[in-house]
Amino acid sequence: MAAAAILVLTSLPDGDSARRLARELVEARLAACVQIGAPVESLYHWRGRLETATEVPVAIKTRAAAWADLERAIRARHPSELPEIVAVPIVDALPDYLAWIDAETRPA
Repeated sequence: MAAAAILVLTSLPDGDSARRLARELVEARLAACVQIGAPVESLYHWRGRLETATEVPVAIKTRAAAWADLERAIRARHPSELPEIVAVPIVDALPDYLAWIDAETRPA
């Protein structure tokens, strides 16, 4: 049986930084797959002000046990003072897909 898997969501300010992060996470085997979305406009409160920003959403598939290392890696590379880093459990998926995530996020 495959290890528990999670989907980790974050966003970056541009496509280049999203691609760099994705490559580094996959090469480090912290992620089995990283999907880079199209730019979106975000609207949020920050330090008492209403802000807007264009961001590139990133969806990362990994094992739940890799969360701490993945979070550290994102924080070390993220330009924001308080980056969005949200983990969502994958409660059901094809068993072979979960096994693939498990296999690809273990040290080679």
